[in-house]
Amino acid sequence: MEEVPYTGGEKESLKAALDRHRDVVLWKLNGLDEDQARRPMTPSGTSLLGLTKHLAAVEYSWFCETFGRETEPLPFRDDDPEADLRIEPGETIEGIVAFYGRARAAADKVIEELELEDLGTAWHGASVTMRWVLIHMVEETARHAGHMDIVRELLDGATGDHVREDG
Repeated sequence: MEEVPYTGGEKESLKAALDRHRDVVLWKLNGLDEDQARRPMTPSGTSLLGLTKHLAAVEYSWFCETFGRETEPLPFRDDDPEADLRIEPGETIEGIVAFYGRARAAADKVIEELELEDLGTAWHGASVTMRWVLIHMVEETARHAGHMDIVRELLDGATGDHVREDG
């Protein structure tokens, strides 16, 4: 698990914080079968796979669309605000994890190419800096990783945010 450097630069530290939470998202899916990963565990329908799908879509949206980069088709629908959180028939752990990996790689490319002060246009029309997007995505990913902590514990009792290499 990546650690945020104690004396790193701002961009390096923000990216490391984001990567730390991204890794937790993937770790929460380890060892689950398809039924467990897609099982709604709250009255609103929250599932581990749905949260992962949502995070992939918002990575693409905030990092790529905001800064004028292409994305693959995203699961957002004006008539269905929950579409990006719902797992459709035929979607699998493997497919959603691959989607998250592609979104993460595309986002990382944009992060690498741009400076913190570079401006983009958010989906709602506001101008935002790369700094703001990085901070927002650390918050977004950490928030949903916390949801995933609870959902995973409800599923099978597993807790924690990563496997320690040192025991």
